[in-house]
Amino acid sequence: MNDTNEINETNPRRDASAASVSPLPSHAARPDARSAGEQTNKPAASSTKSPRRRAREFVLQGLYQWRMSGNDEAAIEAHLHDVSGFDKADRAFFVGLLRGVLAQREALQEQLQTSLDRPFGELSPVEACVLLAGAFELVNYPQTPYRVIINESIELTKGYGGTDGHKYVNGVLDKLAAKLRPVEVEAKRRARTNP
Repeated sequence: MNDTNEINETNPRRDASAASVSPLPSHAARPDARSAGEQTNKPAASSTKSPRRRAREFVLQGLYQWRMSGNDEAAIEAHLHDVSGFDKADRAFFVGLLRGVLAQREALQEQLQTSLDRPFGELSPVEACVLLAGAFELVNYPQTPYRVIINESIELTKGYGGTDGHKYVNGVLDKLAAKLRPVEVEAKRRARTNP
């Protein structure tokens, strides 16, 4: 994802309703968020990101806008379409993921709640948005291996969430994957124990 300060400050064609959204936090913009001696997990350099990774980052930006300001899907899509770097994202994947999460958010929250240690509403905005997107992918993209979905979610959370948020996201999505994709999860476990 592009630096979100750039998104909100330099995009002359941004939607006026999107302008009221506070920028998505990023460890690159918050160096104090890491403790001394801890490895920095900044998002990968722009040139190395796949179109799907970029799409996931833009979905996170859109879900964050929705959660923080209540912007609707059309306003979010219009705003993000004009952001630098969006043309390098997998647009079809972005649209399917963003619209799907927003359409299924209540069912996704219910599924996630069984794996959470607190009410969904008490999660940080970034972790909540990453979990919604990860849960949607686990349910609706069976062709994507569950470990890929979890790893992508972890990377998003490392880049934009709280210091240990990625560990929480990993644990929650691991539990959810075991419920939603038991055959795939068991096959992966067996492969690890019987190399």
